[in-house]
Amino acid sequence: MGAADGAARTRAWGVGLVLVSSVCFGASGPFGKALIEAGLGPLQAVWLRIATAALVLVPVTVVLRGRSAARGLRPHAGRLVLYGLTGVAGCQALYFVAASRLPVGVAILLEFSGPVIVLAWLRLVRRVPVHRTAAAGVAVAMTGLAMVVQVWAGLSLDPLGLAAGFGAAACQAAYFLIVDRLAGQVDPLVITASGTAVAAAALTALAAPWALPWEVLPAPVPVAGFAAPGWTLVAWIGVVSTVVAYLTGVAGLQRLPAQVGGAICYTEAVAAALIAWAVLGERLTPAQMLGGVIVLTGAYLAQRAAAARPADLPAGVRGGAGPDAGQGFPPRSGHEPGTTAVTGAEA
Repeated sequence: MGAADGAARTRAWGVGLVLVSSVCFGASGPFGKALIEAGLGPLQAVWLRIATAALVLVPVTVVLRGRSAARGLRPHAGRLVLYGLTGVAGCQALYFVAASRLPVGVAILLEFSGPVIVLAWLRLVRRVPVHRTAAAGVAVAMTGLAMVVQVWAGLSLDPLGLAAGFGAAACQAAYFLIVDRLAGQVDPLVITASGTAVAAAALTALAAPWALPWEVLPAPVPVAGFAAPGWTLVAWIGVVSTVVAYLTGVAGLQRLPAQVGGAICYTEAVAAALIAWAVLGERLTPAQMLGGVIVLTGAYLAQRAAAARPADLPAGVRGGAGPDAGQGFPPRSGHEPGTTAVTGAEA
């Protein structure tokens, strides 16, 4: 009972952290949109968001982790750079490009095909048996997401927009897969700090911050019927929708298989729709509300795929002392890095 109870607690923490991450990511929309309408370019807004996060995270990581952070970086430097280029910079920038050339709902739907890529990669490349419940959860959530974003409204198939949308999906898939491979080996704080630093550096040339209209930051920016200094909105999307979002997301995925975490992230679209309704007064149609319920149902189905009992798994992938020890987070539910909790197969 002790091992089973511990696995259940770890799984519950994982699901909760991914849900918090989804809400924080979803909360970026109204404030980022207000900054863009005030005069920032989409890539400039993304760069400010990620650069702010890096300015917060890197010093905090140095103070809290010190030399242990450097030791965690060396053996995984390649994956951490790839994480920053894809899971942070690529995902954010390509989504903004897609949204600027396609209806926002279509761009979101394309980006959130990432979990489908995760399942395909696990099954076809890593030869990992994909849990039927996780696959069903992704399918149900995709159906609900199409209803939430009303993908049928105003469809325009711009080739560059489509390419950017699928690129964002591939980067989102990389986010889940890379974090899954780093689970238990690198502290979530180190992963997030290094990822934002790499992303900010990579986007500098594209965003051209030297040409940024800095006067937007002290000026009042209309949002939600009020006006707030632009820098406060930058602080929100940098700290809440990036630092908190990525930290809780990485920490949650450390406790869940990639195929499960990928499905639960669909709740971000529901959170974004609800926040836009509450903050911007954007009304939800009955079809969108039903779609939100379907998305949550898909996420619930997917998280059940992580409920395998440790006794059902082969020796060597059950809970216990492992590389998680001393990293500041508990062992993942019944599996070591690079394995899936629902099959015990090597990822």
